Amino acid sequence: MSLFKRLLNPKYKSDEKAKKAKDSEHGKYYPEEKLPIDEKFTYNFNKNGGKFLYCENMTEVLEAFDNILLENDWYERDVFCLNELLTARFDGFNLNFIEKPDATFFLLPCEALVANNGAILLSSNQIKEKKLKELPSNFVVFATTSQLVESISEGLRNIKNQSTNYIPSNITTIQDFEPEKEKDFMSYGSSTKNLYLLLLEDL
Repeated sequence: MSLFKRLLNPKYKSDEKAKKAKDSEHGKYYPEEKLPIDEKFTYNFNKNGGKFLYCENMTEVLEAFDNILLENDWYERDVFCLNELLTARFDGFNLNFIEKPDATFFLLPCEALVANNGAILLSSNQIKEKKLKELPSNFVVFATTSQLVESISEGLRNIKNQSTNYIPSNITTIQDFEPEKEKDFMSYGSSTKNLYLLLLEDL
């Protein structure tokens, strides 16, 4: 059962309370249990300030997308989108899809969702040769649960394995989703984005 389904399951919540009580008996020197990949991504992504909406089917994806537009008053706005499939899927919301980054938000897929740091892995397949700072400050990313990977290196291997004719260039990650957050040394120079993740269950 995926994390997202477990979170909606009342029995799971009660089982988790019992498990935590049992774990507390082991003491602080007991080896930590390895988190499932979906749980690790959720924790790190939320810690980075990202906002994700879990959806079991495309109907729920479209409803969640509509709620994002409503929350931000993004109807009748320019949307930067370079993916024809997404343009077709999200047509019907009275949006103006353009191929210039001078837009209210950027609608895009991704290469992978990286669990160990809660990052979104992107390449020239999604952003061409543009730098993150050249893109809109608001992102809406469409991804599936099968795109979850443990690490960036695993994501890079997947890109290489899926690229039969050429390996995409301009590979980068984005993991800073809080504009107001004070930057530490590791995030210095990174480009902050207000990011929503539409996550479709496909496993």
